[in-house]
Amino acid sequence: MRLDIVTIFPEYLEPLNVSLVGKARARGDLDVRVHDLRAWTHDRHHTVDDTPYGGGPGMVMKPDPWGEALDAVLESGTAEGGAEGPGQPVQPVLVVPTPSGRPFTQELAVELSGKPWLVFTPARYEGIDRRVIDEYAERLDVREVSIGDYVLAGGEAPVLVMVEAVARLLPGVLGNAESHRDDSFAPGAMADLLEGPVYTKPPEWRGRDIPEVLVSGHHGKIARWRRDQALARTTAHRPDLIGRCGPEAFDKHDRATLEELGWRQGTDGRFWLSGEAVEE
Repeated sequence: MRLDIVTIFPEYLEPLNVSLVGKARARGDLDVRVHDLRAWTHDRHHTVDDTPYGGGPGMVMKPDPWGEALDAVLESGTAEGGAEGPGQPVQPVLVVPTPSGRPFTQELAVELSGKPWLVFTPARYEGIDRRVIDEYAERLDVREVSIGDYVLAGGEAPVLVMVEAVARLLPGVLGNAESHRDDSFAPGAMADLLEGPVYTKPPEWRGRDIPEVLVSGHHGKIARWRRDQALARTTAHRPDLIGRCGPEAFDKHDRATLEELGWRQGTDGRFWLSGEAVEE
């Protein structure tokens, strides 16, 4: 997979040289290219922003540098060629980090991990002149994405989040290829649940023991315990994940656990938290 990132702060992306992503880059499994947007400016101050039309606070990133930068990145992909061979056009997915975008989810990370080429456009100030996004949306798959309901100083931190979420799903990036299958929000599970607690050696630490079931050797009981813990944690932190699931998402053991946790099954088969459970 190839990743291109256009930014005015290339140094902000240095964490991409460490940990799993850095190792994947070193092995050649991940081709990450960071570009300085100011390289496509033509004034002595390397200006990338200007005042907004219509007034208002802050500055807006100018369309000219972005247009030239993205054109150059796209042309480099065409020259190298894609799966069809050298010189054949290949189109990337353009990922635009923005608080006004659709939520970035594990499902979207899985989808993007199947793409051969992603281009990220982390903005600063009040964002990029809208004409840039509209221009490239006419010929590219453009995804405007938010990592949460809050505002940051720029899009570089969201890019780090998204790149790591996507890269760890690529073949060979994780040491254990099955590791991501039990992730919270992993697609294909009976329900999207948060992961339960995990433990390692030593068996006793500061007077605290690990749950006996984990050393029982009984794989069925261990799997059930982990499922129950996931249901409990999801109830405590993200009850909306359970509430939006259909009845087919839970087996009879799940339903019994959910009832113990204060959930009740409605006439439509979906679960809802009783008032008493919410107050507790």
